[in-house]
Amino acid sequence: MKQALRTEFLQKRKQFNSLEVQEKSKQIKDRLFSLNEFKTSQTILFYVSYDNEVHTHDMIKECLSKKKNVVVPCTDITKRQLLLSELNNWNDLTACTYDILEPKQECRHLVALNDVELILVPGVVFDLHGQRIGHGKGYYDNLLRNATRQLKIGLAFELQLVDDIPAKKHDIKVDKIVTEKRVISCAP
Repeated sequence: MKQALRTEFLQKRKQFNSLEVQEKSKQIKDRLFSLNEFKTSQTILFYVSYDNEVHTHDMIKECLSKKKNVVVPCTDITKRQLLLSELNNWNDLTACTYDILEPKQECRHLVALNDVELILVPGVVFDLHGQRIGHGKGYYDNLLRNATRQLKIGLAFELQLVDDIPAKKHDIKVDKIVTEKRVISCAP
């Protein structure tokens, strides 16, 4: 079931051209940046977008210019986990695992998850209750399992939403979802 949803929604997302991704991502950025929780968070974990995800590059650059503490993931494929690194300059990024931009080895400044206040979560499909399906590798599931005090916000295009995703006990929900049209509060 999850694999079928993942395949279907990856295909849907690929139908966007780059201009549509940019326009919708700008609307999502405007909504996200207007949230009080975002404004008051000083240390934010961003994912670095790729493959028609909600585009976070401009968000990251703007936060760097506003002197927020930007943290991005580094993939540890042997342990199947994400390490977190402070990002001081956009040019410190290079294509790494899965061709996703990560800080160059010499530019990594590891940060503890407890130092992060807000986590922006990617996903292939989300439901209105905060459940998500990612790419199926488990990296974000492993990270979110330990993120008990951080606010978790999923970024998604409206077309990535469904009413309900079958959830397992170990699945971790996001607290909010921001799309180009609305902010969905998923907390019970």
